Amino acid sequence: PGEPGEAAAFARRIDPAKEPGLSPEQRRHMAQVEYAQRQRVLQRRLRSRNVLLALGIGAVTFGIYGYTFYSVSQERFLDDLEQEAEAARARA
Repeated sequence: PGEPGEAAAFARRIDPAKEPGLSPEQRRHMAQVEYAQRQRVLQRRLRSRNVLLALGIGAVTFGIYGYTFYSVSQERFLDDLEQEAEAARARA
């Protein structure tokens, strides 16, 4: 790399179809490696999306669970029924 804008030979991107010195086996191998790299990137992206989705579903689930317990603890309808039953027994 003599000049600042010049890319090194090992970092240069090539088009396998236009490269004259590559055999068909080398081109096939390069295509397989590129495919494997794309699959790894896709798996990482999907894994992060799946983690975010799982955290979201978990948060909603725990929110509903917590709200249910909170609302049930606030209900006093059974106390009212017991008071009415006591009043009915006292009258009888």
